[in-house]
Amino acid sequence: MPTVSAVVVTPGVPAAAAPLPEYRDVPITYKGPIPSYVEKVMFSSNAEEANIIKIQLRQTRRPEIGDKFNSRHGQKRVTALVAEQEDLPFTELGICPDVIMNPHGFPSRMTVGKLIELLAGKAGLMEGKFHYGTAFGGSKVQDVSEELMKHGFNYQGKECMTSGTTGEQLTAYIYFGPVYYQKLKHMVMDKMHARSQGPRAILTRQPTEGRARDGGLRLGEMERDCLIAYGSSMLILERLMISSDAFNVDVCNECGLMGYFGWCHFCRSSASVSSLRIPYACKLLFQELQSMNIAPRLKLDKYFD
Repeated sequence: MPTVSAVVVTPGVPAAAAPLPEYRDVPITYKGPIPSYVEKVMFSSNAEEANIIKIQLRQTRRPEIGDKFNSRHGQKRVTALVAEQEDLPFTELGICPDVIMNPHGFPSRMTVGKLIELLAGKAGLMEGKFHYGTAFGGSKVQDVSEELMKHGFNYQGKECMTSGTTGEQLTAYIYFGPVYYQKLKHMVMDKMHARSQGPRAILTRQPTEGRARDGGLRLGEMERDCLIAYGSSMLILERLMISSDAFNVDVCNECGLMGYFGWCHFCRSSASVSSLRIPYACKLLFQELQSMNIAPRLKLDKYFD
């Protein structure tokens, strides 16, 4: 049967007017590590005359150690060293490379297209033309190599280079040429994070998650396994309990259930209640199991140092 709600209005008595909501300014301050420039401003409103303003900011950053770069072939990599101009190797024409790649990234990723791009790009610069470079066709490597030989370069795209630090010629030929690179949004300035004390989650009392919420540094299962392999048990205890959610609980030695304020409600006694320090998430798990009629019991043993 449907429920009917009725409102009784007494004639001659005015209804109480609903209080209007109170609006106040909530200023937002910029908290970036370096200054920003306003690129674009968007102002909008809806039918209820609620206004919204969005501001797009722009920053000019130099590449630093930890910044991520990527080629056209999914060859993503992180900057490991930013060297001075005079320390870089140079060719016979005096050209210094902008990026020096670690060659160990090619056998595992098998990005052959990047090798062909370097070779074809070098030949295209000499000829002043474009090369078709997809997986469905294009210039043959042999034809590109012949174009390089025609302009006095090595047919494999390698060159003799001179060390910028010692001034001596490098003993190996270096695969050298133009490659398209782009900088990705994953920059170390936006990812650096550390904390000593900070907010905690209400339910588990563990540090919050994420850099935006001033969260803690997670020690996962694999990190725990490494610490176990090293035998550093006290460090595991500190990271997984003391620095996280250590909590003192009372446990009855007779029944194994948790007591409160030195009193066991099951045995109705305080004679054999001991204080124990466990993670709060562990205590929460025990209580949630008890709510499902599953009673975990703790067995305490006396030990001597």
